[in-house]
Formats: sequence, C-alpha cells, structure tokens
Amino acid sequence: MAQIAGACRFVYNLALEQRRDWWRPGRKFNSVSQCREVTELRAQVDWIKAAPVAALQQALRDLDRAYQNWWAGRADYPTPRKKGFNDSFRFPDPNYLTLRRTGKSSGQLKLPKLGWVRLRGWRALPGDLRNVTVSRRAGQWFAAIQCEREIPEPIPSSLPSVGIDMGVAVFAALSDGTSIAPANHGKKALRALRKAQRALARKRKGSANRRKAVRRVARIHQRVANARKDFLHKHSTTIAKNHGTVVVEALNLRNMSASAKGTTEKPGRKVRQKAGLNRAILDQGWGAFRIMLAYKLADRGGRLVEVPAAYTSQTCSACGVVDSASRVSQAVFACSGCGHTANADTNAAINILRRADSALKPVEGHRVVRPGEAGTSRSAA
Repeated sequence: MAQIAGACRFVYNLALEQRRDWWRPGRKFNSVSQCREVTELRAQVDWIKAAPVAALQQALRDLDRAYQNWWAGRADYPTPRKKGFNDSFRFPDPNYLTLRRTGKSSGQLKLPKLGWVRLRGWRALPGDLRNVTVSRRAGQWFAAIQCEREIPEPIPSSLPSVGIDMGVAVFAALSDGTSIAPANHGKKALRALRKAQRALARKRKGSANRRKAVRRVARIHQRVANARKDFLHKHSTTIAKNHGTVVVEALNLRNMSASAKGTTEKPGRKVRQKAGLNRAILDQGWGAFRIMLAYKLADRGGRLVEVPAAYTSQTCSACGVVDSASRVSQAVFACSGCGHTANADTNAAINILRRADSALKPVEGHRVVRPGEAGTSRSAA
C-alpha cells in the first residue's frame, strides 16, 4: 500500500510539474491527456506499472479538481504532495471491490492488486458500494468506503427551535439556558506535543529515530483529532435530535484565526496573545460542528440557519438596546438601558435565534441604539 501511495504521489507531482512548467499557448493539459501519458509511462517504468492504473488515474483527477478549485477561488494554487502527509489512493470501480464480514467486529475488503485485506471494526454498508479511498494517518491505514442509497424525503420537524452562541470559554451556549463546556483537547495535549516536537527537532534527518519521532508527533495529533471529532459528534447528535431549527452565527473562521504578525514594514501588535486565541478558536472545531449539525438536521427534517454575527453579544434580549458597555464581563450581561441582567452567552444565543425570523440589518458603529431603533440602520432623508 505504501508503494501504491508513492506511485500515485509521483504521478500527481509529475503532472503538476507538467502543467506548471510546460504549459504554453496551444498546448493545454487536462486529466484525459495526462491519463494517456500515464499509459505510456507504465510501459517504461516497472514500479509505476506495478500500481493499479485506476488509482493513478484518480490521482490525475484529483489534480484536475485542485485546479478547478483554484480557478473558482475556493483554494490556493495546487502544491506537490509529500510523503507522510498525502499517502492515499482511490479505487473508483465497484466491480473490482468486495466487502465481507468475517467476525463480530472484523471484516475483509478485496482491492485490486492487493487481494483480501483484513479490516478492524465492522460496519454494515447502508447502500451499494461505489468506491474506496485508502489513506495512511499516523502510521495506520484507513479505508473510507463510499456507498449510495435512496432515502425518502424527511418529514419537516416540529421540534422547537434553538439559537447557539459558540465561543472559547463556553463551547456552545443555547438560547434555552443550557450550555456545553469546552473540551480543549488540543490544549490538554499541548505539553506532550511540545515535548515530542522538541525531541523531533534533535533527530538527524533521514535517520530511523527521526522517523519514529515523526510518527510519535503524528499519533498525538491523531489522538487529539479523534477526541475532538467524538466530542462534536455526540453534542451535534443530541442537539439535532431535540430541535427542528438550529440558528448559529455566520462566522468567518479564516479571518478570525488569521495571524497578527503583520509585515516587516508594519509589524503586528500582541502577536503572541493573538496566536494563543487562534489556537483556542481552532481547538473548538466550530466549522466541523456546523457541518455535522447541517446534515444531521437535514436527515431528521430540520434545518440549520446562519445569521449575521454583528452585535449579538452587545444587544439586550429584553429591550433591544445595543451598547458595548452592557457586556460587563465574559459571563455577565447587564443592559445599560433597562437594567436587564443575564448570562452573556445565553443573552447572545437568544438574539441569534430571533435573527432567524427577522430581516435584521447591521447596526452602524458602536453607538447606543434605543429600543425602537435596534436592528436598523440610519438612511439619509
């Protein structure tokens, strides 16, 4: 499997180099033309020929998709794949794939040129097998099996609605008054990770000890990712089962977690503090949480609604006054207009829920807005 992944990585990087360095007017490259060249390459190089041709062709289609994402502005320019980071390959033809159960929690998967491969952990497929992607993470091989099935149109949910305010001190505060404490899996593993990374930095490049140190760092990252995913799945499932409509803020996580170091001419301020905040934001997994909520609600006939996030934490849920001074502390909200006091996160979650049913517009500046003006903007007469 490592040899197949290496052959796919080599073909991907060779095709990328061809598109990047050998392009000229009148000569364009795409996955179809490069697949023909792979056929010629397989006739000349034995270790390329040893890899399944379908997996090599899928690597070229991945490159084609990477260019399409770059042209559409959804991703950066494609970069070469690296050993240890992009060890994967895909088998697209279900006619050459077979999955069978061999025990209570074990199975076998038949793959081209690999034969029967044992699986740890059995899960019956809910539909027809379509393709299999094999990847290596932290020294372990995983098979992601895609299947297809027909499902009936879900009945619209009649469960109550809820607004969610996501944060760092409190992972999620719900408008019904409940809250979810943050797990901070990355923060808990930071000490072990730093120790492993310092040990890695002392190893000689190319040595066996360095490879062991790399795997040790990868295992820590993998353990953190698995724990975070388990945490998000459990809480997103609970929320989707008990609510029909979930309203969250439309957060731009890329901008929120951007570095503050600036440039040489204009260096940033409080760079270390911002780096710590960025680490805490990314440790929560807000983006994955929204994705999980979206498809779990859709399966149950519910829906996920995203609303503008501006001033939700500064608006009083009782009278509508918008004032930054009302946010007394991270946990306390005391309205400067009516004196209403509440938990700051719960107050924000109530405002988020209400925005799903109203055409709110961004409030101008940080001015104090009276109850009659809350959620509106001034316009010239």
